Amino acid sequence: MLEQEIIKRLITAALDAREKSYAPYSSFMVGAAVYTENGQIYSGCNVENSSYGAANCAERTAIYKAVSEGHRNIKAVAVVAGMKFEKTVYTSPCGICRQVIAEFGDDDTYIIMAVSPDEYKIVTLNELLPYSFDFNSYK
Repeated sequence: MLEQEIIKRLITAALDAREKSYAPYSSFMVGAAVYTENGQIYSGCNVENSSYGAANCAERTAIYKAVSEGHRNIKAVAVVAGMKFEKTVYTSPCGICRQVIAEFGDDDTYIIMAVSPDEYKIVTLNELLPYSFDFNSYK
């Protein structure tokens, strides 16, 4: 299990990232933070686009930042979300983000869904995505 200090740091980083969200179409602001194998934290926000398919989720933004810095092993992901100017609500990663987490994590990667550093739920990736696609299993 993750230490309380790490959980709070991840949630705080996700809350800070949420403030940078670019969500002019949905007003649904999301922040995420990932914890890597060596203790680094990378954060990201959702970035919408008028061509909806070009949007990117906060979780993927944070993961791609970590990967671009050489990290390929995600131990935990914290997510905070809610409508602009409203309190945050428990929100889980979307299906695409779950699959991206599976690419760089494992069944025991922790997903922290938070409304504040003191209010959160933790599940494993396997609980959210028990049958993830794994290309390596087809070789």
